Amino acid sequence: MNAYECCMVLSPQEQRIQEEQKGVVDFKGRDRVYKILNTFKGTRPKIDIERAKYFTESFKQTEGEPLILRWAKALKHIAENITVYIDDHQLLVGRAGRPGRYGILYPELDGDFLDLAVKALPNRVESPFDLTEEDARVIIEEIAPYWKGKTFHENLAKAIPKDTLKVTYDPNDPTQSRYIVNETASFRSSLQWVHDYEKVLKKGFKGIKEEALKRLETLDPLSPTDNLEKKPFLEAIVIVCDAIVLWAKRHARLAEEMAKKEIDPQRKKELEEISKICDWVPENPARTFHEAVQAQWFTQMFSRIEQKTGTIISNGRMDQYFYPYYKKDLEEGRITEERAMELLECMWVAMAQFIDLYISPYGGAFNEGYAHWEAVTIGGQTSDGRDATNELTYLFLRSKREFPLNYPDLAARIHARSPERYLYEVAETIKEGSGFPKLINDEETIPLLLAKGASLEEAYDYAVSGCTEVRMPNRDTFTSPCAYINFAAALEMTLYNGRMKKYEGEQLGPETGDPCTFKTWDEFWNAYLTQQTNLLKHAFIQQYIINNLRSKHFAAPLGSALHDLCMANCKDLHSPFIEGGIDLGYFEFIGYGTVIDSLAAIKKLVFEEKKISMEELLEALQRNFEGRETIRQMLLNCPKYGNNDPYADAIGKAIDREALKFTRKYSKELGVHLDLRYVPFTSHVPFGKVISATPNGRKAWTPLSDGSSPSQGADMNGPTAILLSNFNTKNYDFRERASRLLNIKLSPKCVAGEEGTRKLVSFIRTWCDLKLWHVQFNIINKETLLAAKKDPDKYRSLLVRVAGYSAYFVDLSPDLQDDIIARTEHSEI
Repeated sequence: MNAYECCMVLSPQEQRIQEEQKGVVDFKGRDRVYKILNTFKGTRPKIDIERAKYFTESFKQTEGEPLILRWAKALKHIAENITVYIDDHQLLVGRAGRPGRYGILYPELDGDFLDLAVKALPNRVESPFDLTEEDARVIIEEIAPYWKGKTFHENLAKAIPKDTLKVTYDPNDPTQSRYIVNETASFRSSLQWVHDYEKVLKKGFKGIKEEALKRLETLDPLSPTDNLEKKPFLEAIVIVCDAIVLWAKRHARLAEEMAKKEIDPQRKKELEEISKICDWVPENPARTFHEAVQAQWFTQMFSRIEQKTGTIISNGRMDQYFYPYYKKDLEEGRITEERAMELLECMWVAMAQFIDLYISPYGGAFNEGYAHWEAVTIGGQTSDGRDATNELTYLFLRSKREFPLNYPDLAARIHARSPERYLYEVAETIKEGSGFPKLINDEETIPLLLAKGASLEEAYDYAVSGCTEVRMPNRDTFTSPCAYINFAAALEMTLYNGRMKKYEGEQLGPETGDPCTFKTWDEFWNAYLTQQTNLLKHAFIQQYIINNLRSKHFAAPLGSALHDLCMANCKDLHSPFIEGGIDLGYFEFIGYGTVIDSLAAIKKLVFEEKKISMEELLEALQRNFEGRETIRQMLLNCPKYGNNDPYADAIGKAIDREALKFTRKYSKELGVHLDLRYVPFTSHVPFGKVISATPNGRKAWTPLSDGSSPSQGADMNGPTAILLSNFNTKNYDFRERASRLLNIKLSPKCVAGEEGTRKLVSFIRTWCDLKLWHVQFNIINKETLLAAKKDPDKYRSLLVRVAGYSAYFVDLSPDLQDDIIARTEHSEI
């Protein structure tokens, strides 16, 4: 036992790791899922090339045909040829790649990176992947050559105007991002997404296919629109329904063959049951809980084969659409609570083997630690506005406490009338220390959805999707990935007259003047706003091009089959406009706390108190504070965001408001709600690597603040002050706002015992009352993080909350580990 462990309160996760180090592991009756988990836990993921190989083969054969038909035929070709597996001990089947941890390739998206990726992926710091020599050969010789000149990334780089290009990519090498106005559309073919899984459970793909066939019969044979648009769409739906059913039946035949050879009677019976289930679903409606879970799993896995959805396809409101099957099976004695838990946890360990692979350098840097967001939403309200918690809700929370795995990404909806039991169990689960669940606030989310055109029924039924985002299945229709804007770059350009140190004096922003000549704070503030507005201009130019380019490169017949509006209009999900839909996009504010604190320091020290001159400030920044520690300490002691300080918070609100005013005026030209968001994933780390020293005392090239959280270590007045600063800086009179990611780090001691649980419940209610969008917690001792960084082999199972997802601490880069360590650990709540 380490010295700190003798005198500190440990979270349940820390206690479990301590026991593991002693060789003590309590499976809690989960022999099956632990046997599966132990086959891949701690292994480095491998790349499986089959999806890319068969997708490419099909596309070579279908050139000239409508894109959605080509996509459907490619999925059918994959379904016919991809290797199917049934893992030992598993009760659910269906995977998109080889046994163990694996990632798959999407060459249609970023195939121009493939040559680079083959060399870099095994050795990169952020989320490395292994690749066999033979697979590398196939990629280089058979897959990559076809896609050269055809990928979305290449065409986007050609389409962006020169002035926008220079703040997006290195003009001499478009594979390299400049991390100023970063497009995200070239490393994912769609935003995060949630399917209407209930449609699969109730209709089956046979029912969806029949619907498409009936629509085909009613088309006007003389209509150009019907012949050129609707007919290929509906034919694609028929093909993709056949494809997923074929894929399922191949699993049925494999299970049947394995059962004949199996000598263990229990496993033989399980394989026979798997065969029967795969013969029935997802072709037909589910009749039992087991069938429902298997049908949903086939659907989400085939979605991953279909396209690279940003943050992985989400799972929707699982405690709602599974509940009727669970309740019926319980009542009829067909299932027990423990068996239901086992089936769900078979899904969790299957999820944990699919690793979202980003082959572009900036895609990997934005999503460290094998990031994943296959969000399972629990709680919230029913479509008629009543509390939605049920016994399955509590089963999900119990599973997360008892089975320490970073899959699935559990998201709990909270509202003003959430039951006390629910909040208690949410708090107890948070206290476990692995970062689950993240919380999303109905009191903020639902009014915003209403303001953007949703009905009450649709808004009540939203599902969490991706990091902190939400979706309304069958009403949301916008899938274009959007821009991350480095607002700290706008600050640096203000200090250096439109230039940045990283890019050696290149003129990147407008010349706003030498700040040493500014006589008043207003002059500096207006110069900053000019630079901020310039970056917003380029982000919107990017988005305009992306929105109109994507439908020429991507199609989603499976996703379209599961969307009522796509089916009604016979339009692919990636169409620029789908009648009746609500298009909810965003632009990302990166470095919020860094910029607020820097502007507050300049305003106070340079212009109000005149304790330092602008010349002295710039000299200290250019020296990275070497020999200027006195000035740095003055900067560090200025008002800081995250402390309920009106001085800093007023600046934060003003920055936020100016961005909102811009999007209120110009998002109409894009035809979407382009809302202001604060969700960095891990981009605040690479974005920080292009920003020199900043006036908040931050040193050059270090991470920026993350999300709407305070700068690392700047929040000194406790977690309630963080909530109040978030509240103070929001412009509630604008509907053009969306998610604000908020990380809060607590010591296990401050939430220990029943009193700690009550305090945490009270804190959650306060957050809910303030109508803040999101909050998530790390409950861990700093000493544990330091010990894990020093001796990673002893802490392989240590989970931490990163940015809307949890990851194994030892899988993170040293920079991101240091960023998490540097977050303020609050000892009181």
